[in-house]
Amino acid sequence: MGRLLLPRGVALRFYLLAVFEAQCRLAVGDPWMSDRPLAGVGSWSDFIAIDGAYDAGSQAYMRDTKQGRKGSADLRLRQIQSALKTLEELGPEQALVTVPRAKNGGRRLYGEFSLMKETGRGGLQTPDVYVVPQNHWSAVTITIPTDFFLKGWVQVLNPSEVATWLVLRVLSQWARKEHAKTGVYLYGKSRLEDFGLRRDAWEDGCRLLCDLKLIRHGRETPLDSTAGAFDIFNWFAREGRERYEPYRWQVTDAGLAENAVQACTRELTLRKKGLDAMAEQRALRRSGPSSPTLPESPE
Repeated sequence: MGRLLLPRGVALRFYLLAVFEAQCRLAVGDPWMSDRPLAGVGSWSDFIAIDGAYDAGSQAYMRDTKQGRKGSADLRLRQIQSALKTLEELGPEQALVTVPRAKNGGRRLYGEFSLMKETGRGGLQTPDVYVVPQNHWSAVTITIPTDFFLKGWVQVLNPSEVATWLVLRVLSQWARKEHAKTGVYLYGKSRLEDFGLRRDAWEDGCRLLCDLKLIRHGRETPLDSTAGAFDIFNWFAREGRERYEPYRWQVTDAGLAENAVQACTRELTLRKKGLDAMAEQRALRRSGPSSPTLPESPE
């Protein structure tokens, strides 16, 4: 997973959406197969939300236009192809898709890709094609609420935030009793070696997910209860933690029911206002106390 945490790539997003599409369409135990095209109406390109207004050269967003941009469809298709290439190049055994080649052995036939199991292609000659699993109470499978996809969270969260949320879901369903009572935690060694998440990505991801009400600091109250005390409890959680003790987190699904774009826009707006207020205070401190303006004396 660590190799899929690309800041502007859609490889992780595409794989999750492909798995979701398979589970919506196929029955339990059915192997993956699809005749869905890469581009056009109802295609794989329609499943991916990308920011076509971003100009990589200037590293800025282009202004809105009344009509759709001419190259948006081509850009969307290139993103899909790039995601498939990334998923295939994870390694001979770890590849999450396989893409056949043309008869001359050169050009990739992206439209004929096959989805692999979460564990990868495998080391045998016959690839491990994705098969819809049966839900199991143990840690063999994890559940992901459909609102994560249908409300747009998979589209608006960046790869490291999605990965952080998935890791916490794995831990919450692996240690169910501990998660419900006090929350789950992750030490740095396990975070880096088992999941490939760096400290800054993990901490930033947890902070944003907490602000978006997708997770909360661990406490002994029902997981579906907000209790209206997030802010004050988070303050006590931060202040009461030992220096080297990791935060304990609980995954809550209540926030997933909200429209992801609206929720993220509201949170980012609040953060921007907070940063602007801090910048204004710093500017006032640097300028020092202002001298009172004396009235002009009459001539």
